[in-house]
Amino acid sequence: MKTPAETAMYPTVRLRPKAEARAIRHGFPWVYADELVTDRRTQGLTPGALAVLEDAERRPLGLVTVNPKSKIIARVLDRDPEAVINQDWFARRLSAALALREQLFEAPFYRLVHAEADGLPGVVIDRFGDAAVVQPNAAWAEGHLADLTAALVQVTGVDKVVKNGSGRSRGLEGLDEDMVLLAGVIDAPIRVPMNGAVYMADLLGGQKTGLFYDQRPNHAFAARLAKGGRVLDMFSHVGGFGLACLANGAVSALCVDGSAAALDLAGQGAKAMGASDRFASRQGDAFAVLEALAAEGAQFDVVICDPPAFAPAKPALEAGLRAYERIARLAAPLVAPGGYLGLCSCSHAADLTAFRNASARGIGRGGRRGQIIYTGFAGPDHPVLPQLAEGGYLKSLFFRLDG
Repeated sequence: MKTPAETAMYPTVRLRPKAEARAIRHGFPWVYADELVTDRRTQGLTPGALAVLEDAERRPLGLVTVNPKSKIIARVLDRDPEAVINQDWFARRLSAALALREQLFEAPFYRLVHAEADGLPGVVIDRFGDAAVVQPNAAWAEGHLADLTAALVQVTGVDKVVKNGSGRSRGLEGLDEDMVLLAGVIDAPIRVPMNGAVYMADLLGGQKTGLFYDQRPNHAFAARLAKGGRVLDMFSHVGGFGLACLANGAVSALCVDGSAAALDLAGQGAKAMGASDRFASRQGDAFAVLEALAAEGAQFDVVICDPPAFAPAKPALEAGLRAYERIARLAAPLVAPGGYLGLCSCSHAADLTAFRNASARGIGRGGRRGQIIYTGFAGPDHPVLPQLAEGGYLKSLFFRLDG
């Protein structure tokens, strides 16, 4: 039952006459700044304010959150223009998200909420057993964080909640960066089982939420190739590919990353698996390490390169594709004859075709030829809205290189 306060009218915002209202009706979740009538009243709305979105004929399309400072000026929250955004509303969205993950995974280690695809625009939640990390990357989520956190505890039973307020997306929304422990106590890395390996996730000081769940199926594929082989895991973070390969019988794994803290966590994971004798790490700039390994005559049966986003937005696309090509060129000579090269991209701006072409050029420039044996994407706990192609950011290509 709605209280009198909850039934109060929301302000309205309206699409321009030439804006495509049909896309919103068919599930597209965003309204760009040039599609909305931005009169003085709309411009005066507080970032994260709720409003009813109308088409040019003043027909309601749903409830949105508005941020006049963002290029994505409105995000659809609910098709019901009278929806009340409170703890119960969050609990319903989280319950639906949890039901999917519990069907997919036996253990509670997964991405619980993947933003728009789970009906919570700009919100990412990763679960680590009885702990969770929330990334409120949109102004509306920051403003409703208390209700979101209460619903998260209610629905999942987690008793430790971290707010990770870092990253490029928050800057685009005009939000400050901060890291806050919202509930419980976390005084050590969390032990995460995945693909037979053990990972150590630093929820308070690590990159993103502490672990990259999106690569889970691609870790598993690499591990199938690595049994009895030597593995090089470039941009390894906490040992994502390397530890999965060790769990499946690789004779050795060398993890390379620029972060000493991440490599220390990778080493802790190898120790927890009883694989310290097969694990090694090397800190340094990835391009420089690849060149140094070539000078040393190093060879590996499986080489995986999983760099950060070289092309996070369209203006960086050309430079990003050149960087992906360079990675492939430097990595290809390190692959033993008949071995495997895995190349990954998490760049939104570089689609699969562009990334594949850059990778193939790099392999050719590295003096090798190969065949694509696997094309991978993010796991099913990272669902994608069919109307929002940007959600399918992760690409993973594995090549078998010539002898």
